[in-house]
Amino acid sequence: MTDVYWRDSQQHVTECQAHVTSLPATTSDLAECGGRGQGEREENSPLFAHALSGAASFAACLRLFRSYPLAVSPCYAGGWQRSIILRHRGFEGSGCYVLTHDPAEHFTLRPWHPGDGDRQEIRPGAPVSASSHRVITEGMPVPRDGALLGWVSDRQATVLLSVHHGQPGQRASGPQVRALPMVGSEPMRWPPFTTSPLDDGRLWEYVDRGELVDLAPLVAREAGAAFWVPSQHPGRARLGHGCVVVGRSLQAEEYWVPPGIYMDHWMLREGVPAPPATHLLTLQGTTDLARRLTVG
Repeated sequence: MTDVYWRDSQQHVTECQAHVTSLPATTSDLAECGGRGQGEREENSPLFAHALSGAASFAACLRLFRSYPLAVSPCYAGGWQRSIILRHRGFEGSGCYVLTHDPAEHFTLRPWHPGDGDRQEIRPGAPVSASSHRVITEGMPVPRDGALLGWVSDRQATVLLSVHHGQPGQRASGPQVRALPMVGSEPMRWPPFTTSPLDDGRLWEYVDRGELVDLAPLVAREAGAAFWVPSQHPGRARLGHGCVVVGRSLQAEEYWVPPGIYMDHWMLREGVPAPPATHLLTLQGTTDLARRLTVG
């Protein structure tokens, strides 16, 4: 939240530190990714195994961009591209990877921290390493940078979730999702993943069930109703810490967002009092969320 109260000891951040080990694209690896039977002899048809692996990974990339629009971010790197952040916990520690869709109709997978591994191009007829295939097919998409989600309970969204990616390559940051309950709400009504949303592993199941909703379409049409107030400590503001002030009820067809202050759950647990909304709205960097959010 605003952390108008800054304390060095309070660094409750869900941080993804990518760690990837590039595995050699052996025939057996590629055959395994392509789903070959144990009794088949891979060495007799290595080109088929390579093409099958590339085709399977390429198709999985297409499905990711089609199935998770809330995770797709536009980016510019010599031309407009789209990207998705994938989180995979199967390697040492937790890992985050950037999957980019190039307009030239191929994909590129790279670790969040460039020094942790090599880039992998994914094309239908090119070999793909087993580790890259696992990230693509098993990794969990992270909601796009700047997204604002709401946890719906009894038709009320009384817990907001802010998403901050940071910049790839910066060790002190990474994709983070923070829960911001409404001041005065009961913890028993908070989501089960409040302390660590990305570690729950079921984020998209909640989205599919309508328990977790994208608030951008609702907030974007209500100018002057909801505001983002960044932390007043520059370092924490760069990491995406802040709070939300909702000035009036926001009504959607299936749910509504009550007016109030939505702040970091750790501060609420520790009994840190919330400053008045009138004071928060005067702080430096306060932004109308109707302008800040992009409806995708």
